Amino acid sequence: MSLRSSGYTIIAIEQAKNSTMLNTFTPDPEKKYALIFGNEVDGVSDEVMSMIDECIEIPQFGTKHSFNIVISAGIVLWDFFAKLRL
Repeated sequence: MSLRSSGYTIIAIEQAKNSTMLNTFTPDPEKKYALIFGNEVDGVSDEVMSMIDECIEIPQFGTKHSFNIVISAGIVLWDFFAKLRL
């Protein structure tokens, strides 16, 4: 995969077995990250999941267990920004 050969850590944002909760994930300021988002119905495909380095899950409560892509991206990008720059 060209991302990996370019030094990126590939992370899926998905509800999956053995995922790391976003609130406990600490990005390394020395690493480059490629974030993979799926859609709220199908998520990230199994094919892509087989190629990632790590999976991060956005903690959710209640009966609804998905956000649309804009909300998910905003949550994750803000979390990365806050942890790396603030």
